[in-house]
Amino acid sequence: MRPVRARSLWGTFSRRGLRVLRSQGGFTLIELLVVIIVLGLLVGLVGPRLFGRVGQSKTATAKAQIELLGAGLDQYRLDVGSYPDRSGGLDAVMRNTNNAPNWNGPYLKKPVPKDPWGNPYKYNCCPGVHGDYDLWSEGADAAPGGDGENADVTSWGSTEK
Repeated sequence: MRPVRARSLWGTFSRRGLRVLRSQGGFTLIELLVVIIVLGLLVGLVGPRLFGRVGQSKTATAKAQIELLGAGLDQYRLDVGSYPDRSGGLDAVMRNTNNAPNWNGPYLKKPVPKDPWGNPYKYNCCPGVHGDYDLWSEGADAAPGGDGENADVTSWGSTEK
């Protein structure tokens, strides 16, 4: 009879475990680092271009909202005979704030929105400086003038007030 040789469970397990791990296809540390570096370069090159588009899309949204608000103001004028004065403001297209006799609103499907930067639109009327009424947003900085995303978005077509 052969003597039974004591084997350590750890030694057997570790040898088998290493064989199993070596036979499985995993990623090496170098491969993972290369992937992380490539992703970092992509974010660094593409990211600023995408974030630059966010400001442009907010400006385009403000222009579209001003056009829709202007259409509501024009419909109000057709029914009532004049644009709402400054006291009624833009709320007059949603509620008959001035008790106008021929008011047939609301003239917008949804409440008057804030501009894309979270500020209320500015309204000047009867007459405005640039037309029958002036409707504008002061951009991201909420101050007159500015460049880029900080530029004013207006109903009279210019980018400055």
